[in-house]
Amino acid sequence: MSGCSCQAPVFDGTSPVYKRVLLVIIAINAVMFVVEILAGAFAGSQALKADALDFLGDALTYGISLWAISKSPATRAYAALFKGASLAAMGFWVFGSTIYEVFVLAVPKASVMGVVGFLALAANLVSVVLLMKYRDGDANVRSVWLCSRNDAIGNVAVMGAAGAVYFTSSAWPDLIVAGAMAGLFLWSSIQIIRQAQGELREQKLSAAHS
Repeated sequence: MSGCSCQAPVFDGTSPVYKRVLLVIIAINAVMFVVEILAGAFAGSQALKADALDFLGDALTYGISLWAISKSPATRAYAALFKGASLAAMGFWVFGSTIYEVFVLAVPKASVMGVVGFLALAANLVSVVLLMKYRDGDANVRSVWLCSRNDAIGNVAVMGAAGAVYFTSSAWPDLIVAGAMAGLFLWSSIQIIRQAQGELREQKLSAAHS
């Protein structure tokens, strides 16, 4: 029946344990942003800079997620929309800066990329493990999982780019990875925005029939 509400409620983040997990992950992301943005500037790596911005964006959006947990379903959905838009803005910025770097093509320091990429991967794997059982939820909760998953994928890609830069003595692997990460940001933003819009439509329909 279309009016049946038998399915299990969607997890909305209202759990003391989940809130503590978010605080730990916010701290991890803030520290890694500082580490990677400095390393990216030193190494001349666009991929490291893109990953650093991802850490910064995650720290900010996780803070928004924590704030939105106790709010109304509509507020949580609007918070997810904001995070989706932020991810899209980040993706476009990385695309633009990567295109700019194509005309510079300075070869980044592969050793720094590899070491920092490994450190960032370890930090993100901790976040992914902590969030694993919270990967399904409303748009606000799911956006946290998608951001952490993106980070881990991005770190593996940065390490791969470091190896390719080392063996080819070319900046192209670094730029290609940065562009791919920008695409991942944009795809995740689309997923978050679609889910948030769907939740807002459901709330409006529910209010209209109540």
